[in-house]
Amino acid sequence: MKLPNKNNFATIIDGKKVELFQLENKHGMIIQITNYGGKIVSIFVPDRNGNFDDVVTGYDHIDEYVKGDNSFGAIIGRYGNRIAKGKFELEGKTYMLAQNNGKNHLHGGIKNFSNTVWEVQRHDLKTLSLHYLSPDGEEGYPGNLEVKVNYTLTDKNELIIDYQAVTDKSTLVNLTNHSYFNLAAGNFDPVYDHELQLDASHFVPGNSELIPLGELWEVANTPMDFNHFTPIGQRIHNEYEQLQFGGGYDHTYVLRNKPGQLVKYATVIEPKSGRSMECWTTEPGVQLYTANHFDGQQKGKNGIKYQRHGALCLETQHYPDSPNQPDFPSTVLEPGKKYTSTSIYKFGAH
Repeated sequence: MKLPNKNNFATIIDGKKVELFQLENKHGMIIQITNYGGKIVSIFVPDRNGNFDDVVTGYDHIDEYVKGDNSFGAIIGRYGNRIAKGKFELEGKTYMLAQNNGKNHLHGGIKNFSNTVWEVQRHDLKTLSLHYLSPDGEEGYPGNLEVKVNYTLTDKNELIIDYQAVTDKSTLVNLTNHSYFNLAAGNFDPVYDHELQLDASHFVPGNSELIPLGELWEVANTPMDFNHFTPIGQRIHNEYEQLQFGGGYDHTYVLRNKPGQLVKYATVIEPKSGRSMECWTTEPGVQLYTANHFDGQQKGKNGIKYQRHGALCLETQHYPDSPNQPDFPSTVLEPGKKYTSTSIYKFGAH
């Protein structure tokens, strides 16, 4: 088990101090997080034989995070996922955002929460509390948005992520974490043997640019159905148009919870190592993404080259393009109200 060196993360970015912080529990589980983008750098968990390894993608040095894939393990905001044509209307006014994903807006734009230095408000062995004030007009969004994100590691091997936000002007908020998981660890080979059970009867279909059609489709009798444990690779290459658009899974699943209700929505099992991950959220959806853009050229920790489909993301969130889809749950936050969201990832071995 090789932990990234904290000295490799000690620097100054935009005049602010950047560090690598470590959480630990009594079972030996370790999580490392940098306040640059609130990125989860490492999660060390045991397999069925008690051997610890790192189950998330990342880099060994802060410079690589600045230059490389800025979504690895990051807090995503103000708006996770896509907004069509980088445009939305709110209270009679049209707002224009960066078109940083073809013609569309993705993950909060260019200067988004993933490449921002967050203020550390608290750190101990169990908790890291981060704070960021996103100024009015940043990336085109209205309102001064004050955001707090708490990472907590419990002795039940749970990583709990709590999000809070308040604003002084009506705005959009849709926060998530973009960790890429591979429970086999090692060389981060494609996750085809990972077995996924995801409790959802519908998903959000998209067009060729992955912008929602404004409809919800049933997963039954399609390759999108993970209501029973199914290897991720079993149908990922099917000639199903929704899979072909993204080169794999890149879709929001509609969860069965009531607004704000914390529910267990998924379990992932990696048969060879025995590692498992159970997932809870208060969000109405989760984006299943199978690292379709990895190309084997990008080097991560320990020189590993990340291959296509070499990891999976379960990004808890509201639906893509909600501001332009009146039938989707609202992502508008008004002054005087508080945005709250909780997601939990619990690790085990069998």
